[in-house]
Amino acid sequence: MSLFTGPMHRHLDGHKDLTLTVEVNTSIDPEYVYIPLSNGKCEPCVKVGDEVKVGTKVAERNDHFRLPFFSSVSGKVTAIEKRMTSGLTPADHLVIQNDHKYEKVRPFEPFDYEAASWQELHAFCQDSGMLGLGGAGFPTYVKYANPENVDLLIINAVECEPYLTADYKNIEENGKLLKTGVLAFHKLSKAAKACIAIKEDKVQQISQLKELFAGTAIEVRPVKDLYPMGWERTIVYALTKKRYDKLPIEAGCIVTNAATAIAFGNAIVNGMPITEKYVTVSGNGVGKPQNVRVPVGTTAHDIIMACGGYTAEDVLLIAGGPMMGKTITTDAFAIAPQNNGLTVLINEPVDEVPCLRCGRCTEVCPAGLEPVRIANAVKVNDTAALDKLYTMDCIECGLCTYVCPSKIAVTENVRRGKRTLQMRMKKGGAR
Repeated sequence: MSLFTGPMHRHLDGHKDLTLTVEVNTSIDPEYVYIPLSNGKCEPCVKVGDEVKVGTKVAERNDHFRLPFFSSVSGKVTAIEKRMTSGLTPADHLVIQNDHKYEKVRPFEPFDYEAASWQELHAFCQDSGMLGLGGAGFPTYVKYANPENVDLLIINAVECEPYLTADYKNIEENGKLLKTGVLAFHKLSKAAKACIAIKEDKVQQISQLKELFAGTAIEVRPVKDLYPMGWERTIVYALTKKRYDKLPIEAGCIVTNAATAIAFGNAIVNGMPITEKYVTVSGNGVGKPQNVRVPVGTTAHDIIMACGGYTAEDVLLIAGGPMMGKTITTDAFAIAPQNNGLTVLINEPVDEVPCLRCGRCTEVCPAGLEPVRIANAVKVNDTAALDKLYTMDCIECGLCTYVCPSKIAVTENVRRGKRTLQMRMKKGGAR
């Protein structure tokens, strides 16, 4: 980690105006959905030929974590097939043919979180399949398993990635569910205080949130319009001035995404799991930028075609936003619960020149890394140096590539370093 760093963040042109005031498209009705079985070791609970409804439990993660997954449509299970995920890895998917009736089955009863004990609320969080909807997909109940000495619960509504506005629209349309989910998570966290963090320029949303949580213990905390403010380390420091080594709990904080809080509220109030997802579709490579609300498992192709299709033959399709998202060569991948956006940009050639040794990538790195030295270690396959340079601490935020005057794909160089270390660990090498 570098001893000499700059601001470690940056204001970016968010391009959020493309979708922020556009009505959410809820009309997408796919012929098939593909439920990814890639979140840990997932085993199907149904077999080919079975009839399912919206809310039917179809799979369960059962490795060192336990988490159920549910059907997002009604219809018939037709196959289990290998498909590419948005994370660029192949995984089994449960294929369900949609009968377009959207008949529902409620997998659990609405839950009185106020009367429930902490243990009962924690068990409900697990049984209802809550996971991190901000991008990680990590089982939510694990975060709250041992909430000792928690000073602050942070509900993350920052959504700092350019183009993406799905969380904002979700909050606008589901305020009551957000309130229920946040209050339930506050109880689950045992935190002394709780807040919702949101960018200071979102004046309308801030006003809505203050009105929504008036009379409760939940504070609305505007934060600066900087990237990557939504990263846990950045948001924890912005709100508490505390640093930590591995997890926010070390700084007395638990951080949960606003969309996850809304999903938890829906489970509590309506007895329904995560079956739908708000997704931003934006960029100059798509005809009609907008937010959509779609069944989990809808393909990127179906979504983009419903948003006016592509505006050019040569585009970059990015799963997520342009900074942290990954470019994918096919739009056949399915939307998983943790996917928030599809950014489509017209592919414009970039003229790369040799590194100028200017140090901007080091100055701007929010993790305090030295990307140039990491890239040099990758070139000579020096895994010992990659270890010493804390390569695995990279969050792949993309700022180093963004600021590079030489137009070098700096983030991709660091990703290669991370893959090198990951391959070594898979082969049994010590870190």
